Amino acid sequence: MSGIYPSLEDMKVDSMMQAQNAYAPPQPAASTTLMYTPGSGGAAPPAYAPAYPEHQGSSLYPSLQDYMGLSLSPEDIEQHMPVVAANPVPDNQVVTRASSSGHMQIAPITGDNIGLRRAEIKQGIREIQLCKDGDGKIGLRVRAVNKGIFVAFVHADSPASLVGLRFGDQILQINGENVAGWDTDKAMKVIKKCAPESIKMAIRDRPFDRTITLHKDSTGHIGFVFKEGKITAIVKDSSAARNGVLIDHQLVEINGQNVVGMKDKEIGEVINQGGSTITITIVPSYIYAHIIKSMGSSLIKKYMDHSIPDV
Repeated sequence: MSGIYPSLEDMKVDSMMQAQNAYAPPQPAASTTLMYTPGSGGAAPPAYAPAYPEHQGSSLYPSLQDYMGLSLSPEDIEQHMPVVAANPVPDNQVVTRASSSGHMQIAPITGDNIGLRRAEIKQGIREIQLCKDGDGKIGLRVRAVNKGIFVAFVHADSPASLVGLRFGDQILQINGENVAGWDTDKAMKVIKKCAPESIKMAIRDRPFDRTITLHKDSTGHIGFVFKEGKITAIVKDSSAARNGVLIDHQLVEINGQNVVGMKDKEIGEVINQGGSTITITIVPSYIYAHIIKSMGSSLIKKYMDHSIPDV
């Protein structure tokens, strides 16, 4: 059974638990069943589930006590990873969450965090159907990038917003017609000419974006500096540094909520109010700049959809 971890902190805690379990008495077989596949008819795993047999004396990663010279003594954990020290996990137990793709994520610290679920970029293609509003609009603007058509703007409370379209989603088809190779003008003209009562689109979730789950330290910080939504610096030894946050990337979502067009102070408030675990969605700055080119800052700031997605 392979393991997926929402954050490096989760991986480190799980590694410590594996080391403990290697010396613990074997658990009864009846209490070590963890596998759950969505749609299989079985019950979803509880928030805390017994550790599975593969964690008894084996490791998905090298022992972190010796890994690249990294020390995991209680003193080092308290100094460098206070979030780990402050969130002990019951003996012989791991917290797990099932992603929409069916993968089991091992998350001793993150748990089944709602922000992580809201931010998840789902694999595959989905079909949506929407109608124009009373003004004949769907509240959507698109931009051509690398021969593809991408969502550049979603108007708040519009039909596009109500069906869950997000900044950065790729449109593959409009009413059964492939859009690959279209320019921006052609895509917008086709959308405008669509019959108002039914527009079907094939959508791929935000292919240029990626999500990173971070944990606040004892001062409430996650470890990066941003200006106008663009990450400009990473704090040494922070959760952002440990989990691979990069500069020259644009923040587009915090815990799944769109922050495009928000002021830095407003983004900071979303982070501050987001709990101890924060999942950020980022896109390379050059891609972001291309998508919003000629969109108009006043349009984005005043009317971009910033609603919190349902999960």
